[in-house]
Amino acid sequence: MIVAPIRRLRASILCRRDAPITSAWEVIGWWETRRVPFNLIVGSAGILSCAVVGVVGLGSHILFNSEFGIPDPPLFGLLAVIMYGVVANVCFTGGWVAEIVVRMAWPQQAERFATLSFSLGLVFSILLTLTPAIVIGAGGILGLLGHLLGVVHEWAGEFNKPLAAERQTVRPRCKRFWWFG
Repeated sequence: MIVAPIRRLRASILCRRDAPITSAWEVIGWWETRRVPFNLIVGSAGILSCAVVGVVGLGSHILFNSEFGIPDPPLFGLLAVIMYGVVANVCFTGGWVAEIVVRMAWPQQAERFATLSFSLGLVFSILLTLTPAIVIGAGGILGLLGHLLGVVHEWAGEFNKPLAAERQTVRPRCKRFWWFG
């Protein structure tokens, strides 16, 4: 099921190698010519993910006066996006480093390793980038359905307030770790 799309991706002009590579500098050049397309593809997935999280956060704020999906403080979201981009590029650099190691240890497998690792790394990066949209989007849809069906009266943060008051009245068994009580 997933093998056919990966094979098509490996055969695409972005992932394939038309000429054999013989030096480490050529390996680095092959990977680095793909850095900008990689960043554009993963960045597009990131924009989509941020848009979904933003819509869910804005919708939960407008409809239910809740801050579901909104980072606290909001500046944290911007810092997380910047750090994610830096880490994604460090991992991308790990691709050509790993290929150079594979080329020294198993030279006959280096070409196959390069195209496969780039293809799988691209797919994994896209899926990882879309994860917040999937999780927050699903949570927002389930929360909206719960409100529409009358199952959920408050968001999870509001549910915990009565529990905090009850915890203060119950004497914990262990004073250092009240959650074990």
